Amino acid sequence: MGLDHSGFEWRRRSPWGALALVMLTGLAMMRNGVDIQPGPPQPAPASVSESDRAGRAPTPPRGLRPLAYAPASRIRIESIDVDAPIMDVGLDQEGWIDAPPAQDPNMAGWYQNGISPGQRGTSVIVGHVDNEAGPAVFYGLGSLKKGGHVEVTRFDGRVAVFEVYGIEVFAKEDFPGVRVYGDTGHPELRVITCGGGYSKANGYDGNVVVFARMVATR
Repeated sequence: MGLDHSGFEWRRRSPWGALALVMLTGLAMMRNGVDIQPGPPQPAPASVSESDRAGRAPTPPRGLRPLAYAPASRIRIESIDVDAPIMDVGLDQEGWIDAPPAQDPNMAGWYQNGISPGQRGTSVIVGHVDNEAGPAVFYGLGSLKKGGHVEVTRFDGRVAVFEVYGIEVFAKEDFPGVRVYGDTGHPELRVITCGGGYSKANGYDGNVVVFARMVATR
């Protein structure tokens, strides 16, 4: 269930860019989908250019500063009824971000060797869209709207508040790793689950990605 954070030395981890280089083709994770009709909500196919997306990102309030490193403990997305604990995850044997245990439908995972939520850079939280029993923690992720908020509580007691500025679905075979994971110069968050088309033989063929930028702390 992740690291024991008692006595954990909070420090800045290795740069995210190094990880992005091994993820250019997408995430091979969360393939435990159940054949649910009509299936989880899906955002429109990716069609926004990188420059357009940057222009639509929220401008953080003057004086808002990045937070120091601290592990993530909980994620809340009120608009889609998400209130879930977060466990630490690493990479699987194929080099992709691992997923939380599929049998726990209300568990998210934070990539512990990357950026922590609120630090300068791009932090990543993943979770299942469903499992063999039905919908899971991020089943409604594709229905998020721009301007919505994602709150991440950290083990130092701080809360980083992120504003959504993009929700897209990408084919796993053509996953834009640098575009998703790259450092924008601001504290950012990506929330990722499976999406796109689904078959019992191969699972989901894409990933839903939420792009969000930190706009407040408390």
